[in-house]
Amino acid sequence: MFDASQKSTGTGYTTTVAFLIVALIFIPAALMFFGNFGRLTLVAAIGFSVLCLGMAWRTWKKSSQLSIPSIESLEAPSK
Repeated sequence: MFDASQKSTGTGYTTTVAFLIVALIFIPAALMFFGNFGRLTLVAAIGFSVLCLGMAWRTWKKSSQLSIPSIESLEAPSK
């Protein structure tokens, strides 16, 4: 469980950013650089981009859940 006194190292979203860079920059750049190889290549590139976006969303969701402190630990005990 996440302890509120622990400090984040700031590297929880590195994988998310890497997936976003691949999906939104490298794959479109590769398509422009290598030219037109047909519909199959275009469909594969779009599919891989969607896969990378899905993985980015999944890793972001996982990292954000780990970095949010529990609300229960912040509440004062009732009398």
